[in-house]
Amino acid sequence: MTEYLISFNDEWVGEHTEDQSAAKGVAARAIVREMQEQGVLIFTNGGLDADTAIFSVVAEDGKPVFTDGPFVETKEHLGGFCAIDVPDDETARYWAGRLAVALEWPQEVHRFRGRGMAHDPAEKA
Repeated sequence: MTEYLISFNDEWVGEHTEDQSAAKGVAARAIVREMQEQGVLIFTNGGLDADTAIFSVVAEDGKPVFTDGPFVETKEHLGGFCAIDVPDDETARYWAGRLAVALEWPQEVHRFRGRGMAHDPAEKA
């Protein structure tokens, strides 16, 4: 199996009424439930935009330097994403296509180069 990231940028989404946003949420959650039922969903989250960025960090002289709020030079903000584990590109295309149709905005798909590391909630730090 291969891991993929399906994502959209908040700037790709036009203005929506509350009712339109709610309807898209219902449609997207139905697809996410299907992903869960088929065992391909790793993780998903949405509702990200410029307002949800709490800080940015850069390295200066080997030390982290934090700035509150979004990085001002960023023109796009991640709006939401799904990480999935499917056998091939065609299956990733299927799920991305389903989301694009349900939400009516573009999705971008990335294939991870290797397996990622998951946090085990049973482990205590």
